[in-house]
Amino acid sequence: MNTQLLIEPMSIQQLLDKNFFIPSYQRGYRWSPQQIKDFLNDIKEFEPKTNELGEKSWYCLQPLVIKPMDANAKTTFNLDESKDWYEVIDGQQRLTTLFLVVHYINEMWKGKQKLVEFSLRYQTRANSENFLKQLEVDEETDTVAINDQNIDFHFISTAYNTIHQWVMSFSDRLETLDTGEFESKLIRHTKVIWYETDSDSVEVFTRINVGKIPLTNAELIKALFLNNSNFADVKDKDKAKIKLKQLEIASEWDRIEYTLQHDSFWYFLNNKSTTTTRIEFIFDLIANKLEKSHDEFYTFRHFVEKLKESSIKEVWKQVKQCFQTLEEWYNDRKLYHKVGFLVATGSRIKDILDSSRGKSKSEFLNDLNQKICDAVISKDDISMLKYRSEKIRPILLLHNIQTMLNNENETNRFPFDRFKKEKWDVEHITAIAEEPPHTDKHKRDWLDEVRNFATKNVLKPELREQLEAVSLDLVNFDDFYRNFLKEFEDNQGEVDNINNLVLLDTHTNRSYKNAVFPMKRNTIIEREKAGIFVPICTKNVFMKFYSEDVSQMSFWGEKDKELYFSDLNNTINSLCNTSN
Repeated sequence: MNTQLLIEPMSIQQLLDKNFFIPSYQRGYRWSPQQIKDFLNDIKEFEPKTNELGEKSWYCLQPLVIKPMDANAKTTFNLDESKDWYEVIDGQQRLTTLFLVVHYINEMWKGKQKLVEFSLRYQTRANSENFLKQLEVDEETDTVAINDQNIDFHFISTAYNTIHQWVMSFSDRLETLDTGEFESKLIRHTKVIWYETDSDSVEVFTRINVGKIPLTNAELIKALFLNNSNFADVKDKDKAKIKLKQLEIASEWDRIEYTLQHDSFWYFLNNKSTTTTRIEFIFDLIANKLEKSHDEFYTFRHFVEKLKESSIKEVWKQVKQCFQTLEEWYNDRKLYHKVGFLVATGSRIKDILDSSRGKSKSEFLNDLNQKICDAVISKDDISMLKYRSEKIRPILLLHNIQTMLNNENETNRFPFDRFKKEKWDVEHITAIAEEPPHTDKHKRDWLDEVRNFATKNVLKPELREQLEAVSLDLVNFDDFYRNFLKEFEDNQGEVDNINNLVLLDTHTNRSYKNAVFPMKRNTIIEREKAGIFVPICTKNVFMKFYSEDVSQMSFWGEKDKELYFSDLNNTINSLCNTSN
């Protein structure tokens, strides 16, 4: 079987009467003193907050993955058969640390009113349970004796000593540690994610530890949704009906995940990839998780609380509605391009979702247009923007997108996935006055490009002679470089103006650095023939689509720049003027 029997947040107080068995496939206890201190500091600094229902928030530890042990297993490992025992599949390092802290609280703070301590039995250490219970601080030395009987006991006794030294450090700094408050935060307001399974223990352990694939928020939430105990609305707990509902959710879950795995859909909504299950993105949206949240299980905790207030049916309906809205936007050509542009230029998809609520499609489109214009229009005239301006890239992107949208017969869509994965640059159309290549290798690479160009294009005899001469020994390379650029570039005007800039993927950009206009044009043509996406406006520039005189294909002149900018300016203004 491969099921979760139970998944829920469980306070440390709820763990205290339980019995845990650490199997031999687990590595020994290895937490460092710094990890111990970090854990203690996290508990101390956590401040429980009270919500509108009067419930206090809790500090969430990573999952404790366990499997109930049957009678045969208890007999095999010589465990008390009258008690319930749990095999620890993942989380034994945290569990051992928790035991040590609880034991320290009992020994040093509680007197006769001690807390119950959960049992820990290590398969590889026959007397481990007694060793743990006998840990103590030496009154004379005020330290814990480090036990070197074996490596595990060494690390455990060192950890216990670290706990004591951490507590004592407050008096050394003339500070006060409120022991009652610390105990309350740990015992009542700290919880582990109790993940109970009946799957094969070694398989689960291998997946989590050897494969380095930790349980994600999405997997924990899925276990919540498929947990039998959460189907309280099913009459008489009809097992067949519960199974049917679980299969329905699992099937819909798989379809959502499958759709999000398509990069064209994913990068329409996101600017980065993810190594986790992509459906987690939908849950994060609903939970309103901030990108930089340090709470690793924020989203899981949100759904735990949500399922206290609402049924599985209602919560899952919200998940489906969120996904379906995004899918509708993706399938609508206008919404796809407008939402995609905003996401690509830094807008949060959560904010766009919120702004769409209660609006008709036309109202939503007008709202998107206004947001788009706010993103690209500034107090400065577009014509005055320079190469380094942060507005250049969004404006060039919008020019490409809006050009595609304005053509009602066009069915192609802007590939946001390639735009984000291939790292596109803002590139000069006509070469800027750069230094010639410095190394011999770079010089010869550049000359190879020129020779390739010369085989397909007319080159003045004197330039062709210089090319043949300089190719032999690189003597007079700099002179030839300058003469070649001068021949093909109209150097009037400012090269950093927006009328001399286009978008290009990084690879193409690198491949024609220092190249003149006709060489760049050839590169663009060859890459498009090879099936590489070239933005429509970039292609239009090098095909002289905006120009009146296409007989001169050797350089990008002032008239070309003027007409290119006119199209860019009119395209953006036609959108923004109608949205005001």
